[in-house]
Amino acid sequence: MRTEPAVTLHTVCGLEELAGHGTCDISHVLSLLDPGTPEPEAFAGYGAHTRTTLHFHDCLGPGAGLVPPEPEHIAAILDFGRQIDGAGHLLVHCHYGLSRSTAALLTLFAQAEPGTPAAALVERLHALREPAWPNARMVGFADAMLKREGQLSAAVRRLHALQLQVRPHLAELLRGLGRGAEVDAAQAL
Repeated sequence: MRTEPAVTLHTVCGLEELAGHGTCDISHVLSLLDPGTPEPEAFAGYGAHTRTTLHFHDCLGPGAGLVPPEPEHIAAILDFGRQIDGAGHLLVHCHYGLSRSTAALLTLFAQAEPGTPAAALVERLHALREPAWPNARMVGFADAMLKREGQLSAAVRRLHALQLQVRPHLAELLRGLGRGAEVDAAQAL
């Protein structure tokens, strides 16, 4: 069993933070953007890197004008993860660096370390990006694909509950964004 994480250099950020990472020798980038969002100009300041861009909204299901995360998006994230050999510096970003990107990085952690408990992976993610609120739909798909038997989802619900304790105002905000199911699941703990 592996004792060190397979991916040791990683960054999670939002669009506005991308320019600040151009000098960090980023080797792999996973971009998670809303449909219709162009490639960020900040990447012109990066050195040579491997980049995959996926377009879907940060939502929990279909809705008017929404492209929700689907199993094929998670499969593409897992395919991206297979390109990472443990060397280099991985950057995962979405618009704000809080939901899609943290769900994707958790997925990559779980893929790279199948023997590491889900709670430890979520704890590492939270330490890396303190305000993390991983997208529950994405985590649910990853949970199934990686055969984690609901453990990733349960660990993320506990993180959501913690975030609501620290930031109670998020409950109303997230409900307004159509993410009430995540709030309800966290509050039920």
